[in-house]
Amino acid sequence: MSIFFEIHVDDMQRAVHFYQTVFGWKMSRNPGVSIEYYDIETGDSRGGLLQRPVKAPAPGQGTNAFICSLEVENFDATAAKILSLGGQVALEKFPIVGRCWQGYFIDTEGNTFGIFEVDEKAGR
Repeated sequence: MSIFFEIHVDDMQRAVHFYQTVFGWKMSRNPGVSIEYYDIETGDSRGGLLQRPVKAPAPGQGTNAFICSLEVENFDATAAKILSLGGQVALEKFPIVGRCWQGYFIDTEGNTFGIFEVDEKAGR
């Protein structure tokens, strides 16, 4: 099964910088799309970055979205990078027993996303 995802943003260049720096994704402007649109290459999946078509939920409201979690090699190092670039913690790191360490963040555009580090010893 293939996965294609899109991230809605308010500030395109800020979002490009955030995701390229945190995850090392390759992003390139797609001139064939009638709106400002960046193609995202992650190595495993593909996606897109586009201007938010409607207002984002107000701070403190729950998400109204399909939340994606991304596997990382080192949860703590990635979390530190996210925070250093202006991201925020949405839900602190917690174990999914016997599977991984999971946590949720808010990017510079107000979107919630998760990261996880596979660790069969998590929570044990």
